[in-house]
Amino acid sequence: MPLPSLVPRDRVFFDLFNEAGQNTLRAARLLREMLEGWPEKHGLAREILLAEQEGDRITHDIVRRVNTMFVTPIDGGDIYGLATQLDDIVDYIEETADFMGLYRIEAPMEQSLAMAEVLVKSCEQLAAALEHLRGFKDLDKYWIEIHRLENDGDRLYRDAVASLFANGIDPMFVIRWRDIFLRLERAVDATETAAHILEGIVIKNA
Repeated sequence: MPLPSLVPRDRVFFDLFNEAGQNTLRAARLLREMLEGWPEKHGLAREILLAEQEGDRITHDIVRRVNTMFVTPIDGGDIYGLATQLDDIVDYIEETADFMGLYRIEAPMEQSLAMAEVLVKSCEQLAAALEHLRGFKDLDKYWIEIHRLENDGDRLYRDAVASLFANGIDPMFVIRWRDIFLRLERAVDATETAAHILEGIVIKNA
């Protein structure tokens, strides 16, 4: 069994977070593409599942490295918290894709397309922030935009749920779409939580 490292191998964690950010963005773009082309593009759910499995691999690698290093370039708790949030984003994306097939959705609601677009934009900002994390500088523009997008996501979620109860829609339709909207909303929320952790990391390392 290898001895825990005494030297902070800075590059490893930053590279892994960059990899996680790109994987998160890929999953979000796949979900948007799947929803836009539903049901013909239902097969993209398999690609999203593979992205979720890749996210798990990256997260496990990050956690393992934290546990085998005495000194890390970023606070160990922050590393774990950020890795967990990035993993959660992809998990919610995969659950959304899974529910589309499980619930035999015939066509996407307009609000789901809008929420998926917000999710992609938020993941783009998050991936860019992670790509430039190493320098701990000029990252505030990313989390400011993520916060704005999260507000847009909340508004879309409220409007989407309200629309389900507006016109006496079939209760099963309501239940299914509430589940889907909730996963999309949680995915967007997780990007903001990740952005908050990033902000804390930058403040500690400024």
